Amino acid sequence: MNNNIDVSKLLEALSKMDKNELEAGIAKANEILKGKNKNDFFKPNNK
Repeated sequence: MNNNIDVSKLLEALSKMDKNELEAGIAKANEILKGKNKNDFFKPNNK
């Protein structure tokens, strides 16, 4: 799996989201990053 983010694909995906979806996604990302499990967020998911 490639860990590099394709910025154009990211921007394309974001452009398709409405404001509420975008805000919910940002809130969830902030929750993960502030949480105790933030290191788990950066570990590859091998399950």
